[in-house]
Amino acid sequence: FSAAFPKLIQDVFGTLPDGSLNPNAPNPLAYAWLGPLVGSLVRPIGGWLSDKLGGARVTQWDTVLMIGSALGAAALIKSASAAAAPEQYFLPFLLVFLVLFVATGIGNGSTFRMIPVIFEPAKAGPVLGWTSAVGAYGSFIIPKVFGDQIQAGHPEYALYGFVAFYVS
Repeated sequence: FSAAFPKLIQDVFGTLPDGSLNPNAPNPLAYAWLGPLVGSLVRPIGGWLSDKLGGARVTQWDTVLMIGSALGAAALIKSASAAAAPEQYFLPFLLVFLVLFVATGIGNGSTFRMIPVIFEPAKAGPVLGWTSAVGAYGSFIIPKVFGDQIQAGHPEYALYGFVAFYVS
């Protein structure tokens, strides 16, 4: 999400429905750092919550939060894309997307905290490595999916796809 976030801001809020540039568009670079910061800061909280409440419970409710925030972001993108003044949807979009960053950070922390608890020590290391490798694929696939959907004119479809993934 970190790589796609500023591009999404630029494309959704920087262009008006007639294709012209929005003079009131927010500067994507002014907000690009917020998501990675928030996600990184809350990651340890996901591990801590997993210790206190149970990793499966934290991951389950975190996934529900991710589903809700992704659907909220998709609805705001759709509304902003059709609005004569898309910037009016920017603050709610920013807040919902920050919730999505918080949820991904907590989910990341809870997932990585559960692995050494679930697997015996000899297998925990390889599982952590494999999980990290699969997680790193998200750095490629999420911006790719957003890019494809932006080109198709429907960036909200990317979020619907992520919701389907979260539900599965």
